[in-house]
Amino acid sequence: MSPAPLRARWLGRVRYADALALQRGLWSEGTDDWLLLVEHPHVYTLGVRADPAHVLVDPASVGAEIVETDRGGDVTYHGPGQLVGYPVRTVTTGPGSVPAYVHDLEAVVIDALGELGLPGASRLEGYPGVWVGAEQGSPRKICAIGVRLSKGRSMHGFALNVAPDLAYFGHIVPCGISDKPVTSLQAEGLDVEMHDVVDTVIAAAADRFGYDRVDRRDVAWRVPATDLAAFTRGLGPGEAVTAGGQPARPLDRAPVTAAGQPVRLLGRLAEAGVDPSAGVGIAERKPDWLRVPARMGEEYRALRKTMRSLSLVTVCEEAGCPNIYECWADGTATFMVNGDRCTRACGFCLVDTRKPLPPDPGEPERVAEAVERLGLAYAVVTTVARDDLADDGASSLAATVAAIRRRMPTTRVELLISDCRGHDESLRQIFDARPDVLDHNVETVPRLQRAARPSASYARSLSVLARARAAGLATKSGLMVGMGEEPEEVLSTLADLHGVGVGIVTIGQYLRPSTHHLPVARWWTPAELADLAAAGRAMGIAHVEASPLTRSSYHARAAADALTATYAFVSPDPCRVPAGGSR
Repeated sequence: MSPAPLRARWLGRVRYADALALQRGLWSEGTDDWLLLVEHPHVYTLGVRADPAHVLVDPASVGAEIVETDRGGDVTYHGPGQLVGYPVRTVTTGPGSVPAYVHDLEAVVIDALGELGLPGASRLEGYPGVWVGAEQGSPRKICAIGVRLSKGRSMHGFALNVAPDLAYFGHIVPCGISDKPVTSLQAEGLDVEMHDVVDTVIAAAADRFGYDRVDRRDVAWRVPATDLAAFTRGLGPGEAVTAGGQPARPLDRAPVTAAGQPVRLLGRLAEAGVDPSAGVGIAERKPDWLRVPARMGEEYRALRKTMRSLSLVTVCEEAGCPNIYECWADGTATFMVNGDRCTRACGFCLVDTRKPLPPDPGEPERVAEAVERLGLAYAVVTTVARDDLADDGASSLAATVAAIRRRMPTTRVELLISDCRGHDESLRQIFDARPDVLDHNVETVPRLQRAARPSASYARSLSVLARARAAGLATKSGLMVGMGEEPEEVLSTLADLHGVGVGIVTIGQYLRPSTHHLPVARWWTPAELADLAAAGRAMGIAHVEASPLTRSSYHARAAADALTATYAFVSPDPCRVPAGGSR
């Protein structure tokens, strides 16, 4: 039995490209073993030996993507109602290792189907995968398998048909097999919930592969709307107020309760198993370690004057950061580009969510001028999410990096980016700008993602970080605590971040901006946060900044210095030595 855990992750609905990037990151950077379990939107994938003629229609005509990939096998289909499993594990390689590994995956699925109550699942000689009806002479494929083994690690895996729309298989020659049909658990007369299939497959995999422990984390499973009925009663106008009792900007026009809390937000908390009524009251006095004195000295006023004279926006102000006095007194600020209005309405964020204005083409140069005026050796630039733009705002970020380096060639630049909806073209623009540190926050543990970030995805965030590492950048991520997570969940998230090569992690206490935002479940003590930092470092993360008031950009320069001191980086540009690169 393996003393290390199997890190099983149910990630929900995930784009194929995001899942593939995440796999590659865990394969190349990680040493732990993962079992990623997902559903995909409609997609046809072509293995390395696929015959393009086996795709019988234009995939777009049936609402599907088509993707070439590096697994074995021919063409197959993935879509809703199908459980796709990607084991990313250290395996024994050598002569015959691929057939042996495929045999093991087949055994996992066969064992799981037996537990679920589907008898007669078996192999079919000469046809990889899992079949039913083979012994009766009418084999029907219920699970496709395609793998890749390289450098002692596995990628890709299996696709088990639970209750997909089988008509999508009619648009291809599945796995290049034209004379044998495809089936599903539902088509075989077994109606079972996806949750039960996931439970059974994880148990079967742990048993077959010999794991003593399973570290399992799920994104929240959707629950029937009737279970949320309590959150739709007692509606009233409910004016949003800030933690200080002042009126807040209207952040969400959706129905609210009489207490001013959005119904949808409360419903998402219920899905994640959090009781919003059990948290900390918005007017409750904060612990002493969270009380920050105002320090509006000369440095603070000078920086504020510079920002106003250049019509610039800082996330320090827009997000209500508690460290604004300390950082501004030190001459440090985080510039926010692409305007001050965000296309997403995250459950924790105070940034304006009205319709964004068009990008300002002069903004990058004004940020660079501010960096020059302030004489910054380290500049942090972030952005609102701009899902309304074809390039997700990437060109403005890249232009800002270029403008800073024209004026201040020795200034290091950290970019804190959105997920760019996972668009490779947008991310490539940002990566090609070669920021010294690439920061993208997962924000919270998997279970609370839908409540905190309904327009984002845990898997996508990990995939963005994995892609940045693959591009040779130093990567950073952050999360908040105090929204209902358990310590073990935070440790699992740290393991995931380390698994995709993240070198810097920030962890801080969540502070509720207004009644329209997620409630605070509890206050984490400084000692508890110090323990998380120590645990992250013990996993191998180079720098973990964790304290009640830590935010993404807090002590950013010191964190980058620590990362540089820990790893020897190789710059892709011989004329420039950044604080990030290939490890």
